[in-house]
Amino acid sequence: MQFLKTLFWALLVGVIVAFALNNMTMVPLKLWGTLYADVNLPLLLLLTFLAGFVPTFVAHRLTRWRLRQRLSSSERMLADLHRAEPVATLSPADASVAPLPIANGGPL
Repeated sequence: MQFLKTLFWALLVGVIVAFALNNMTMVPLKLWGTLYADVNLPLLLLLTFLAGFVPTFVAHRLTRWRLRQRLSSSERMLADLHRAEPVATLSPADASVAPLPIANGGPL
């Protein structure tokens, strides 16, 4: 399985390199006013890919970090509850409850 994964990545890198070499043309990029920049097409494609990928990747990593923090906090709280002393319970004899007085001495 590792061989197939390595083969896939090697073929993908080969296709990307072949694409970059065959499309090594200069693309005029209008910045503002009469200012132009000549950029290689593969570099321009890489920059646009990174402009979309990096913010999404950072948002994903931050979400995973926040969820792991919440999970570890919940696990610590649960472990503290398990380690805590049990609450003293009332015996059935102590549980007898006196009736509440009725207002005005009559039924409700």
